[in-house]
Amino acid sequence: MSNQTTMTKFLLLGFSDVRELQILHFVVFLVLYLISLLGNLLIITAIALDRHLHTPMYFFLMNLSILDLGFISVVIPKSMANSLLNRRSISYSGCAAQVFLVFFFASADFAILTVMAYDRYIAICQPLHYERVMNRRACVQMAASAWISVILYSAVHTGNTFAISFCGGNVVDQFFCEVPQLLKLACSDSDLSEVGFLIFSVCLASSCFVFIIVSYVQIFTTVLRIPSEQGRHKAISTCLPHLIVVSLFICTGTFAYLKPTSSSPSVLNLLVAVLYSVLPPMMNPIIYSMRNKELKGALSRIFFPKKNKFLTVNS
Repeated sequence: MSNQTTMTKFLLLGFSDVRELQILHFVVFLVLYLISLLGNLLIITAIALDRHLHTPMYFFLMNLSILDLGFISVVIPKSMANSLLNRRSISYSGCAAQVFLVFFFASADFAILTVMAYDRYIAICQPLHYERVMNRRACVQMAASAWISVILYSAVHTGNTFAISFCGGNVVDQFFCEVPQLLKLACSDSDLSEVGFLIFSVCLASSCFVFIIVSYVQIFTTVLRIPSEQGRHKAISTCLPHLIVVSLFICTGTFAYLKPTSSSPSVLNLLVAVLYSVLPPMMNPIIYSMRNKELKGALSRIFFPKKNKFLTVNS
């Protein structure tokens, strides 16, 4: 297979050739996937059905949960199916679709996290202007802009990746179609445009990261000036989960794409890929729900309405 015109499929890296370990991989990934699925669906359901959560912060959190569901669904089910059926192949078009969707969901995820930082900045640093700045129309426009802009970004990224000629075979040293591993298969003179686009992507992501950091520096500076201890605690409790999620997403993703690619398959490559593709979508619902009484209250009202009605009457 000398170039992209004759390439019909890629071979993905399996976690093991031992059948028992393949089944174990399937079971572990199934459990992680179901945890992520359940957690994010609970957040989406709570925010959609409880009118108390129809605020900008929860609107963006619902968008984040939808993106997390999409992100993990692009990567995990295919890997599970390969392990269960003892196969490694993915079609050329399937690989291209996977690259597009991974970039789409990951980029939109980062864009929404950036918007959420701006929302927290306005809420804490400029509370008198919050309702005017973060009105319903503005929130919908910001979310729509994040979704639409990354469609173009992901399309260009995917087009650049699959416009190159593949001279290094068709074995991808990863359990899904990851761009750094695909570039290892490229002819030496054909991947310059994609490398340039990756550099542009890093610069774009860095600017968003700097924006988030600056926002949180100002947020915590403002929080420290709040005289009431209860007020400080409430402000920190709404910001801390978001900050943890941002740190988790950025650290794992940055390490995966900026670390030097090894010439041969390695356990580190697989571990890092699992960290940034599986861990954030699974941990985000846990992080947000652990310190969020409003979210817990909404889930309680939805799934245990009689109990809450009884408590309300007696109180």
